[in-house]
Amino acid sequence: MSLDRMDLMDVDGALAEAHDGLTRAGFIVAAGTAVAGVAAARADDAVAAGIPASDLDVLNYALVLEYLQAAFYTEAERAKALTGRTAKAAKVVGAVERAHVKAFLDLLGRHAVGRPHFDFRGVTEDNDAFLKTAVAFEDLAVAAYKGQARRVRSRAVLTSALGIHTVEARHAAWMRYLNGNTPAAAAFDLPKNRREINGIVASTKFITAPPQSTSERKPRYTG
Repeated sequence: MSLDRMDLMDVDGALAEAHDGLTRAGFIVAAGTAVAGVAAARADDAVAAGIPASDLDVLNYALVLEYLQAAFYTEAERAKALTGRTAKAAKVVGAVERAHVKAFLDLLGRHAVGRPHFDFRGVTEDNDAFLKTAVAFEDLAVAAYKGQARRVRSRAVLTSALGIHTVEARHAAWMRYLNGNTPAAAAFDLPKNRREINGIVASTKFITAPPQSTSERKPRYTG
């Protein structure tokens, strides 16, 4: 399905706005940073190991985006409304996104921000709506990642972030293929800064309540 028909399932114009940056990819800022640092187990250990506070801020920013992606795919699985290759992709990618969330939580420990509440407004219950949203999420995810890369000071954090970046790019290509889009539509991808990403996420109205205490780990799904 062409992205030219995104207007059919758009939510308050949010995906149309995201479409402007679809070829620039990205929703994860530095998800992979958690993988390399997961052995640290706690943010206090990470700081002691030389990861600066500014990098922890980037990690928490990435964690919120990972919460959003993981909840999106998990709700799609729970709704059991998707079919065929779309349902299979949601299951596979959802497991990866949940692993990203767990890695962030293990790394940040008590410094991790809590999980927001979400309402995906029915887009997880229809193949076409799901795929168009997934394309927007995954493409936007690689752009956000790129936008925060220059802010990362730790070489170890940046190296592992690049490892997750390629995984997110593969997610984006997979969702694009399933949606009938060209997996690689441009020769170059451009970043998006935090203000741009926050504006697009806010415009979807998918986040219905801000992060709660770090003890609140289970999101409220809408089905």
